[in-house]
Amino acid sequence: MRCVLFYHAFTSCWNNGNAHFLRGYARELHALGHEVIVYEPFDGWSRLNAIREDGANAMDDIPTLFAGVDIRQYDACLDLDRALDGADLVIVHEWNSPDLIAQIGGKRAQGATFTLLFHDTHHRAVSAPEELAQFDLDGFDGVLAFGEVLRQIYLKLGWADRAFTWHEAADVALYHPLPRVEAIDDLVWIGNWGDGERSAELNEFLVEPVAELKLCASVYGVRYSDAALHTIQAAGIRHGGWLPAHWAPVAFATARATVHVPREHYVRSLPGIPTIRVFEALACGIPLVSAPWSDTEDLFPDAAFLSVTNGTQMKHALRAVLDDREMSSAMVQKGLRTIREQHTCHHRAEQLVSIVADIRDSRRSAQPQRCIGAVA
Repeated sequence: MRCVLFYHAFTSCWNNGNAHFLRGYARELHALGHEVIVYEPFDGWSRLNAIREDGANAMDDIPTLFAGVDIRQYDACLDLDRALDGADLVIVHEWNSPDLIAQIGGKRAQGATFTLLFHDTHHRAVSAPEELAQFDLDGFDGVLAFGEVLRQIYLKLGWADRAFTWHEAADVALYHPLPRVEAIDDLVWIGNWGDGERSAELNEFLVEPVAELKLCASVYGVRYSDAALHTIQAAGIRHGGWLPAHWAPVAFATARATVHVPREHYVRSLPGIPTIRVFEALACGIPLVSAPWSDTEDLFPDAAFLSVTNGTQMKHALRAVLDDREMSSAMVQKGLRTIREQHTCHHRAEQLVSIVADIRDSRRSAQPQRCIGAVA
């Protein structure tokens, strides 16, 4: 297939946790023998912030790391007919502009023969439904939702006639254990502080346990307010700033444990969606302790990571993981096995190919069939 993918950002991962999976499944589609072309806006906010943060060379590694994926940047003069020419599969990620989404949907509605899918990897369906409701998805063949609960929302609200559960997964070509890297921290956390919607949870499950246990810890991410920086520094935590996604495996390897602190939307409104951080940690072979989160889809077996309900339990769990090498080793092995057997970008690429085949089959079966020997 000729696969044309429209992302808000491929070369940049600044405040763009989706980059890991978006890059990874593109790589795996290419590995399966498909032609993969990615379009990203030249002036996308993630890309511009990455340049401001780290200079124009901030994304130089990406074309080499994802060799075989044709990355094309565009401006306001994008020739959409040319971009879509010869496409068999078109995927539009939900952080694209409503105008671009509508234009591509219009091409499909007017008779373009490619299969067109909308890809949602965010919590806006519950946190900002008015933003998603403005998207015109009538011309799309379906929606790829990164959790079953999100798939159901699309169907119940009538935003799509057909939706598929398509979880994120680990790009194991990049995310894997690095046993030769020395662990110098007790704990590492990778994540953006954001708009303060989980400040209380970060204090309870990250900052306070580190301070009380007197752990050596580092955090990486962007959008940390002055107050947030003061909070973590007062706890003795080092802030490492922006960490490009493909460097995360090294950061994980330099620590003996990590924690997962999901945003409130994934706890209360979108249970079953682990977000990419869980896949990353387990793929890199680091023991993980998670703040409250419900694995309603049974993606991970018991003991692949530890789950706690409050800050006191977090302190006990971290102490146990750091002190009991046998237990932490068993967690790592179970987590690695689960990722490698069920949750790699290769698995998701194969699932995507199957989804597209099903859509095409249903499209053909819906077309009127002429009977052999019938009179026209």
